[in-house]
Amino acid sequence: MCDGQGRPVRLHLTAGQGSDFKGADVLLADLPDQTEEVIGDKGYDSNRIGLLLAERIITACIPPKKNRKSKPPYDWQLYKKRHLIENMSQN
Repeated sequence: MCDGQGRPVRLHLTAGQGSDFKGADVLLADLPDQTEEVIGDKGYDSNRIGLLLAERIITACIPPKKNRKSKPPYDWQLYKKRHLIENMSQN
């Protein structure tokens, strides 16, 4: 996880073959109180994650998986900022 400037704030490693959202509970539990939005890739598209964020009044910017029947909207302009976490993980 990184902040809005692309600086790492938390890292949680899981098995490579495991689903992305299995470690999400750990990371989401430690979000700062002032967090307004979370940007994630399709691997984090789940009702559970959406509800966890909604309960804390945090905007989820996560594109829906292709097989999802009802596709919740997301801000694709905001999603472009996701490159910050990609850049952090390659350093």
